[in-house]
Amino acid sequence: MKKVVFILLFFGFCFTINAQSEPKVGDELVINAQKGQSYNYIKFPKLNTLNKRGKIANYKSVHGDIVIIDEVMTDKNNTTYVVLKKKDGSKFFGLNSTVKANYAKALESGEMSKG
Repeated sequence: MKKVVFILLFFGFCFTINAQSEPKVGDELVINAQKGQSYNYIKFPKLNTLNKRGKIANYKSVHGDIVIIDEVMTDKNNTTYVVLKKKDGSKFFGLNSTVKANYAKALESGEMSKG
């Protein structure tokens, strides 16, 4: 009897972990500081593009921003991409209202986290 209860708890735990890894429209995420020179899995404009448009060429303005998943897309390789928009409705760097991100890799690398 103990084995059956243990197995059921184990499967329930695995199911809960799997269910939390799938993004849904409306989920809130937080953009964290990047580890390198730029973001690899969140498609922000390049720094030279920001500089040409008269903006300050750094990504510090998005650190800690709360974003909402606006759209979830899966490509033919089963890679999940999300379209993100700011919770407060403002634009990223005053240019783009939405950005695209590779959901799993951005979470794994620490570029964004669940809020």
